[in-house]
Amino acid sequence: MVSDIDLAADPDMISRLSAIDPERLPPVSKPGRLGPPLARVGKFIAIGLNYRDHAVEANLPIPSEPIVFTKANSCIVGPDDTVLIPRGSEKTDWEVELGVVIGKVTRYIREADGLDHVAGYLTVNDVSERAFQIERGGSWDKGKGCDTLAPSVRGS
Repeated sequence: MVSDIDLAADPDMISRLSAIDPERLPPVSKPGRLGPPLARVGKFIAIGLNYRDHAVEANLPIPSEPIVFTKANSCIVGPDDTVLIPRGSEKTDWEVELGVVIGKVTRYIREADGLDHVAGYLTVNDVSERAFQIERGGSWDKGKGCDTLAPSVRGS
């Protein structure tokens, strides 16, 4: 069994996880709730319109610089948890995204050293309320940062 993966509390977690032979782990049975894949996430930073086709589909200009926004940590839930649609929602939507887990403090590093800070990858459902996000002015956070709007994706 693997306990909670808490990179903030255990800086050696990456090397300990790397030493585990996945073939020796027992299969996950579901006696209760299956939670999100990480505990104590420090920041959830996202990039919007990161695919040209998505910008075209949304009839939005292709950004000259990345659109950076945050999702609240309360967005993060397990794959079978209930997603709470925000009150007044008119245009709830979702996309499957690639999540990159940064495993150590990362500030002002050289681009060449970037992958040295990646602890792993995971898939995330990015749930959005498009009317809040696009039609009500302001930041994207109000349409993307509501509780439970980033459930993890169940693997097979």
